[in-house]
Amino acid sequence: MSPAPKIDRRQVAQDRVTASRSPWVLVSMADISRLLEIMAALRTPGTGCPWDLEQDFASIAPYTIEEAYEVADAIDRGDMADLREELGDLLLQVVFHARLAQEQGAFAFPDVVASLIDKLVRRHPHVFGDAKGLTPSAVNRLWEEIKSRERAHKPERNGGGALGGVPRALPALTRALKLQAKAGRVGFDWNDPLAVLAKIREEATEIEDELARGDRIAAQGEIGDLLFAVVNLARHLDIDPETALRGTNRKFERRFAAIEHALAECGRTPAEATLAEMDALWNEAKARE
Repeated sequence: MSPAPKIDRRQVAQDRVTASRSPWVLVSMADISRLLEIMAALRTPGTGCPWDLEQDFASIAPYTIEEAYEVADAIDRGDMADLREELGDLLLQVVFHARLAQEQGAFAFPDVVASLIDKLVRRHPHVFGDAKGLTPSAVNRLWEEIKSRERAHKPERNGGGALGGVPRALPALTRALKLQAKAGRVGFDWNDPLAVLAKIREEATEIEDELARGDRIAAQGEIGDLLFAVVNLARHLDIDPETALRGTNRKFERRFAAIEHALAECGRTPAEATLAEMDALWNEAKARE
């Protein structure tokens, strides 16, 4: 196991003295060093945290995903104080994974940072190179071209071919969007959103047919096809399906809360109301919006 990183206290003190000239760089370097020192202490056998010591990449991965979603939630709510905290929790995940890799002799946190710096410079020739004056759409095309060249020099990940490189751990809606976009780049795509809408109607009819036959397994497959087609329609309209569905979730929560509030004023709960009553209250809440 790699030893805990040592901090040069004199250098830190000097950094603090001269921080006024470049506070974001100097103070941050001292704080990052302290963070790495704490992570190493948590993973030190005998004196570290028992829970942290028994973790590995696989056990930590779900927390990494969860923290990313909590960052997105704080952004969605416009809560900057919470966003600051959640970004810290997400950074902890990066530091944790880097420490695990360092203990195995694979890489360490500085390697993660160096790799990111190289990638950012390489993928922004319009900022750090000669490709000046590009439009946002041209920048996006250039980004994809650079990524394609990078992938050509890497082993295939998550399958090869035109659809390769889409992580399987992505949320299903997001992964469907990325798969469709990749297929679209090689010409496998609808030409008209209305054609996609017709496909949605076709998939809904197929679900009806399977329900009539009583085949729930087949109905599940058809529901998947319907969701995939809806994602495709969103893509053709330049709408992010995850964002659209999050908005609908919030709307549902808001209107259902209005139902609960209206019933509570009468001393009742939703469980004590009929569906017709709740539907009427739903429509009232919808009308107010």
